[in-house]
Amino acid sequence: MAFEGKVAVITGAASGIGRGLAERGHALGLKLVLADRDAAAAEALAASLEGAIAVPTDVADPAALAALADAAWAAFGGVDYLFNNAGIMATGYSWEIDPARWDASIDVNLKGILHGIRAFVPRMIDQGRGHIVNTASVGGFGASPLMAPYSVTKFAAVALTESLHAELAMLGAPVRVSLLAPGPVKTAIFENPFGGAVNPATQRFVDELRHMLDSYGLEPGPFADKVYEAIAAGEFWIVPQPEALDPMLKARTETILARRTPEFSWNGGEPADA
Repeated sequence: MAFEGKVAVITGAASGIGRGLAERGHALGLKLVLADRDAAAAEALAASLEGAIAVPTDVADPAALAALADAAWAAFGGVDYLFNNAGIMATGYSWEIDPARWDASIDVNLKGILHGIRAFVPRMIDQGRGHIVNTASVGGFGASPLMAPYSVTKFAAVALTESLHAELAMLGAPVRVSLLAPGPVKTAIFENPFGGAVNPATQRFVDELRHMLDSYGLEPGPFADKVYEAIAAGEFWIVPQPEALDPMLKARTETILARRTPEFSWNGGEPADA
């Protein structure tokens, strides 16, 4: 009942976590605005969810987020939830990843959230309600080799979300904020994260991550159920898979407090925090 009749905008809605949020949100009674740069996939999903609308959106373009907000308000007269969810992956050694791949990661994973904030938060303040949910990752709390653009942008997403929460609290604004930190979820994010020639170490690393997702990853639907439960409970830190975050966060915190040099081991091709 907490979601019945309310309006949610979801970026990156056509696949993966975004699709799970859309399908489970529809079952909970949300009215949906589905944003994705894959217009055909977004339209197909909207057609399967009665009352949903699709808005082709490249989150890297601030004008596209402004147009998305315009479309949502025009269709439904307001927005209760914005899921800044779109994200991409780039892998390889930091110095070998093409600058364009770095820029794309920053533009989607970080600026995509910022553009959403700029387009929606002022309107939510004016309407007197709203909730922003920014998708980061457990990888936003612990850096990984061979996927630096992802680590960098997800760390930044965590910081931006905390800053936004503090700013809205300073204003006493009627807009809530949550940070979503997924662990392994079965999505297509590792389908083609290379963007060029692939060195053997990166290929092995990505193969291991794909195996981890296949073996231990949550399906997007059950994952979304956990997200909506946390939203209904009023949680800022939405961590559906604490087993993926808590040991890593504890080890990282202890390493920093002890001023130890970070270590990383890769035994038998399997990456693991030392």
